[in-house]
Amino acid sequence: MGPAGGALGLNEGSSTLPQAVAPAESDPAAAAYKKKASEAAVKFESFFIGHMLKQMRSSTKELAGDDSIYKDTINSDMLDMADNMVADQMANQRAFGIADAILRQLMPPAPAPAVTAPLQKISPKT
Repeated sequence: MGPAGGALGLNEGSSTLPQAVAPAESDPAAAAYKKKASEAAVKFESFFIGHMLKQMRSSTKELAGDDSIYKDTINSDMLDMADNMVADQMANQRAFGIADAILRQLMPPAPAPAVTAPLQKISPKT
């Protein structure tokens, strides 16, 4: 194998892209990998939601009138903390599904369940 192919686990002459490979489920390291990946995915979802809330609050300030309560800068630090707490809670509930989408990319697909009964042929009604 060439230097690049060996590092990525590709066969020489292969034109396929490398896939994200996660360890097998039975390995204790796999459980640690899955836990770290889940935590990172939830943290990213929290960051994403927090940034979205910050941008929404910024837009509200810009659109508000001069005498609006939204223009008040006194409570902006507390509102930022509240937005971050809301973002953390929403991410822990996986409300947006971003963490789940990331984990689908990082984790290998679960094996398909074995078919235990033979398939039955259904005849169309006439």
